[in-house]
Amino acid sequence: MFRGRVQGVGFRAFVEQAASDASVGGWARNRRAGMVEAVFVGEAAAVDAVIEACRKGPRLSHVESVDQREATADELELPGGEPFAILPTV
Repeated sequence: MFRGRVQGVGFRAFVEQAASDASVGGWARNRRAGMVEAVFVGEAAAVDAVIEACRKGPRLSHVESVDQREATADELELPGGEPFAILPTV
């Protein structure tokens, strides 16, 4: 979970591009409370690189904190067969 100024600044598109560049699958979505939630699937080093890139984010964003944990089996199911998806806000 990424907290800070992460909505309305192209953060999800940035996350998608960072994941694609690192050959990492998963998904990202806005949370109504103002955070961006993301799940990454891939080699540990690649996932760590994506998370580190997301800590910096796009130019207009400001990531204040990152909450990390292991994903549940349900969260790991990739929607629509795409390598990375932007999901609707929850």
